[in-house]
Amino acid sequence: MAIAISQEAFDDMVRENMEDLGMDPDEALADAVEALTLQGADLAGIIRRVPGEAAAEEVNPVMRVLDELKASATASASGRSGEDLDSLVSSLDELRELCSGEEAENAAVAARNGGVEALVALCASAGVTQERLLASGLKALSSLIRDVGGTEKFRQSQGPKIVMDILKGALESTDVLDGGFSVVAAASAGNEVVKDAFMDLKVDELILQVMRDKSNSKVQSLYDAIRVLLTPDDNRVVASQVFGYSRKFAEIGIAEVLVIALREQVAPSSLPSACAALKAIAVNEEICRSISENGGIDVLLQCIDEAGIQKNKLIAKSCCSLLSKLAGSDANKASIIQQGGFDKFLKLTSRFSEDPSVIQEVMSLVQALTLRSPEHAALAISLGYGTLAIQTMQKFPSSALTQKQACLMIRNLVVRNPENRTILLKEGVEKLIRKAKAIHGSCKSTATDALRDLGLDNYNA
Repeated sequence: MAIAISQEAFDDMVRENMEDLGMDPDEALADAVEALTLQGADLAGIIRRVPGEAAAEEVNPVMRVLDELKASATASASGRSGEDLDSLVSSLDELRELCSGEEAENAAVAARNGGVEALVALCASAGVTQERLLASGLKALSSLIRDVGGTEKFRQSQGPKIVMDILKGALESTDVLDGGFSVVAAASAGNEVVKDAFMDLKVDELILQVMRDKSNSKVQSLYDAIRVLLTPDDNRVVASQVFGYSRKFAEIGIAEVLVIALREQVAPSSLPSACAALKAIAVNEEICRSISENGGIDVLLQCIDEAGIQKNKLIAKSCCSLLSKLAGSDANKASIIQQGGFDKFLKLTSRFSEDPSVIQEVMSLVQALTLRSPEHAALAISLGYGTLAIQTMQKFPSSALTQKQACLMIRNLVVRNPENRTILLKEGVEKLIRKAKAIHGSCKSTATDALRDLGLDNYNA
C-alpha cells in the first residue's frame, strides 16, 4: 500500500529543503518528489509547487472550481435560482473539461480534495427536473473517478444507490442516462465491490429497460457500462463474480437486445463499444449460439462489409474481435463460413492492406475458425490465407504482434492438414518464421511451434 501524504506535508518538506538545507526552489521541489517517491508515498493529486513563489500562490484551477462547487452544494435544491443553476452547470462543465482525457493529474487533485464526495452529494441533492444539472454533474463525476481510490470514495459516499435512483427517475432524459451510465462504468472499473453493489441494485434489469426504449439509442455510455460490469479487472479478488453476471445478462435478454441495437439503432461511433459489450456477455457456447440464432453473425458480417467500404478501422477490428469470440462455438464457425465470411475477411485485408492492426484481427479470427477444423483450414488455404500470412510477414517484419499472429494462423492451417504444409513451405514460409523468431523475443515460442507443426525436424534451432 502506498503511504498517504497531505498537500500540507508536501509543502512543508519543500520549504524545509530550502530553509534548512539551503536548496534553491527547483532543487528543493525535485528532491522532495524524489525522496517521497523512494519512500513509497502516493503523490497522485499532490500539487507540485514551491510554497511562497508567486506562481504557487495562484489558486489551482481545479481547486478553484471545486471550492465553488462545494459552496454551491450547500444550498438546497429548491432554493437554487435559475442563475444559480446556470453557474453550477458552468462550473461542472469546467471541472469536467479540466479532468477529462489525458488530464489524469487534475482528476487526481480533485479526487484527493473531496471532489468525488462533493459531486455525489450535489447529484443527490438535485431534483429530477434539474436535468442539465444532473447531466453535467454525472459527467463531471465520471471524469474524476480514475483509480481504485476514486471508486472507493464513490462507494463509501453511497454512490451506487444514489446514481441508480437518479437513473430510475430520469428514464426520459438521454443526457442524464448517458451521464449516469458513464459513472457506472467509471466507478465499476477495477472494483469488484462496486460491481457487486450495482448488481445488487439490479442494474442489469435497468439496462434492459433502457435499451428496450429505442429513443435511448444515443445513450453511448450504456455499452461501456455493460463491458466494465462484466470484466474481471480487480486484481485484489481471487474469484470474480462477473462470469455469473454475464450469464445473467444473457438470461434476461440483454444479448438479444444488443443484437437488435447493432442491426437497427447503434450509431457508427458507438458500434465498437456495443460490440465490446456483446463480447463481454458471450462467455459460453450456449450464449454464443443464441447470439447467432438472433442474427448476430449476419449483422456483424454486414458491418464488416460497410467498415471496409468506409475505411472505418475501429468498426472493422471490433466486429472481427466479436466474431472471434462467437467462433468459440463450432456451429457458429460453420455459420460464419457458410455466409461467406472467409471471402469478406480477405476483402477486408485488401482494403486495409497498409494497416497491420486490422490484418492481425483477421488472422486471429481465422485462427478461431480453423481451430480443430481441417475442412476449414483446407478452404482457407484454397482462398489465399496462406499467401496472406506470407505477404503480411514480408510486409511488416518489424511488427512483433503481426508476426506472432501470422505464426499462430499458420499453425492452425497446417497442424491437421499435411497437404497445407507442403504448399506453404514451397512458398518460403520457413525462412520468414525463422526470421521472426530471431528478431522478436515475443515470437520465439509461437514461431517454434509453427515450425514444429510444419513438420520440420530442426524447429528448435
